[in-house]
Amino acid sequence: MKHTFTARIVDITRTEKYRRYLYRCITGPPSKQCSRRLEYLRQAVPKGFHKKLLLLGEQVVGQIEYSPAEASCYPIVGENVVVMNCVWVLRKAGGHGFGKMLLKDMMEAERDASGFATIALENHWSPWFRKHQMEKLGFKPLCSICVRHKAKRRRAFNVYLMWMPNAKNARPPRWNQQKLLEGVTSCTAHPLYHPQTYGPKQILEINRA
Repeated sequence: MKHTFTARIVDITRTEKYRRYLYRCITGPPSKQCSRRLEYLRQAVPKGFHKKLLLLGEQVVGQIEYSPAEASCYPIVGENVVVMNCVWVLRKAGGHGFGKMLLKDMMEAERDASGFATIALENHWSPWFRKHQMEKLGFKPLCSICVRHKAKRRRAFNVYLMWMPNAKNARPPRWNQQKLLEGVTSCTAHPLYHPQTYGPKQILEINRA
């Protein structure tokens, strides 16, 4: 993607102009059933949730979403840990270091955090959250769980707890693997999304093979 605009990052939790993107991913239309997203934002924003867009001119080409661990969409816990819910740059805008730019912005805004955590996927059919992408940004795996998607019944894949310390002797985060099996309800575009139409509590199951 050739561009002549200077890339800039906008915190949309603090401005009204791009606020519609609080309720949607940049890769698709707004959800017709966003009640869970609204519920998540109501409790997460007061606790320090941020969503930021990367723009070239007025074109949105990337996003990052993060919060303190207690407001994350993932069952990750840790003392003074910031959890990155997602980071994404459109394919057409790839090759310019925009992912690292978004990550740097988060780290500078949360410089007092002991470290940064997120998840990564391996062998999943989605192009998002791939382990090698998270490692390229500087995260390292702490542990993993091998699961299957109960509704889609596709191949088994691994979910990793990823970590990037930001302070000397920072204590690594932990996660609740059982809670992780319930999936994510706050984003309809997430690879681990648990739709409201799927009744069982868990959308994932541990792969026993």
